[in-house]
Amino acid sequence: MKVVVVESPAKAKTINKYLGSDFQVIASYGHIRDLPAKDGSVKPDDGFAMDWETDPKSERQIKEIASAVRKADKLFLATDPDREGEAISWHVKRVLEERGALKGKDVKRVVFNEITKTAVTDAMRNPRDIHQDLVDAYLARRALDYLVGFTLSPVLWRKLPGAKSAGRVQSVALRLICERETEIERFKTQEYWTVAADFLTPRGQMLTAALTHLGGQKLDKFALPNEAEALAAKAAIEASRFHVGKVERRKARRNPYAPFTTSTLQQEASRKLYMSAKQTMQIAQRLYEGVDIGGETVGLITYMRTDGVQMAAEAIASARDLIARDFGKGYVPEAPRLYKTKAKNAQEAHECIRPTDMFRRPDEVARYLDRDQAQAVRADLEAHRRQPDGGGRVGPGGGGHRLGRPQHRLPRHRFGGGVRRLPQGLPRGSRRRSGPGRRG
Repeated sequence: MKVVVVESPAKAKTINKYLGSDFQVIASYGHIRDLPAKDGSVKPDDGFAMDWETDPKSERQIKEIASAVRKADKLFLATDPDREGEAISWHVKRVLEERGALKGKDVKRVVFNEITKTAVTDAMRNPRDIHQDLVDAYLARRALDYLVGFTLSPVLWRKLPGAKSAGRVQSVALRLICERETEIERFKTQEYWTVAADFLTPRGQMLTAALTHLGGQKLDKFALPNEAEALAAKAAIEASRFHVGKVERRKARRNPYAPFTTSTLQQEASRKLYMSAKQTMQIAQRLYEGVDIGGETVGLITYMRTDGVQMAAEAIASARDLIARDFGKGYVPEAPRLYKTKAKNAQEAHECIRPTDMFRRPDEVARYLDRDQAQAVRADLEAHRRQPDGGGRVGPGGGGHRLGRPQHRLPRHRFGGGVRRLPQGLPRGSRRRSGPGRRG
């Protein structure tokens, strides 16, 4: 018998199905011990030695794991593939050693980025030891949390009664907020006006253009500083006739966004689905741990706590095959598109957040998911099917009083690379906007 320790019971149930009766998969329910909330738990003068305390709520899980390990010949620590997961495995091993449950037992660490049968069985064939560098990084972070928190929290309690605590994250965030507030207080408002005109095409389509030149002079942002000058500009353009001075056409290339990381997933979910960060991560956690689809529990997305944008080679090949099948080979780039993160301190320990199976369509699994889960799966799949969009842009020019037409994209697959003509028209009026404008 072999024992496998994971973090959540949902993951334990899924993995047990993949591994079979020779394995017993047990959940630790996250961290099993932590630094006690009292002074002296971290000793800077003693090489930053730490005193750990087992969580009373975790005692039942520890006893269950210890009892199973004593009857087994091998222990696999399969917590999440990040720094916290490595730390949980380290804690489990240390506690079991202290209780004498690991005598003569072989202990190995296994990691997988997705909960599918292929990924799990492959990880079990390639175990490793606990990565001490990741553990040391966790210990440094935890010690810093403790030392900064015990120093700042009493100050916070005196200044803001009822506040809970402060630490390394809150203190930096507070400084950023204060610096930004200082900039806002120093800001000096400056009034400016803009003038825009609406035109009608022969087909009755509305065309809006902003005033960019007046009397042959180009207008900058603050060229119309008050209502009187804005009304004078309005009168000048209402007395004029306008035509399209020229049409500029040039190719523009828009590249697809990089695959999802934790932060971009949260941003997109907030922007498109109006979800909070907490709600987004809860949904992503359930999709990662596994959903019952036709009697088989399978993870639908890869590990959702990552800052890496790189993707596994087999996933890239799968995405290319899907695009070729659904849209044609002409939409498949000659070479795979590779991304690198722009963040200087990114760990990039894991690949991006992506579907575990590109060919598993959202419509096919929607009946097994709730509404929020289905939306998240659809957004993730669409993010990995985007292709570069090349096309033309058109915009008018002219002399005297000139209204700049917002640039319009002419996608090649819809307009065949042609150019629309913007017909002559008369202004139907002007719109003005005022208020405190910010420089820059």
